[in-house]
Amino acid sequence: MRQFRDFNLKLLIIEELMYGPEPLLPVYDLPARLAERGIADPASYALENGLHAEVLPQSRAYFEALEIPAELLARVEELCFDAGADVFRHCAPAWDGEDDLFDVRSLEDLSLLPNLREVTFVEDGVLAVPDAAEVFAARGIDTD
Repeated sequence: MRQFRDFNLKLLIIEELMYGPEPLLPVYDLPARLAERGIADPASYALENGLHAEVLPQSRAYFEALEIPAELLARVEELCFDAGADVFRHCAPAWDGEDDLFDVRSLEDLSLLPNLREVTFVEDGVLAVPDAAEVFAARGIDTD
């Protein structure tokens, strides 16, 4: 299994595989994990501990260590570059979407997705790669 170069692109792939309409990976549930430690509100916890502008250490460790088998990567056909992705809530529960915390800065990892056919962008998206449209076009990936 390969390492991802861009953690945020990995998170968007995880969004599709873990939180998508047909989850293929076991769901990481930050609120449930924090509840086990007696923490009822993840957002308040992040704010009270000065963690509102970063990925919580336990979430980062989990998602960085998560190995995604090639056969699951091959099943990713669509990605959405959306600041509202569920995975971000499980990483930074108090994140307001107003900074670049989850911006994708590299598309090198697209080579791990042999069947990616379509990407979608939204107005408040998280794609910060110059010439991204050209990169997608060169790979035959449709853009919305």
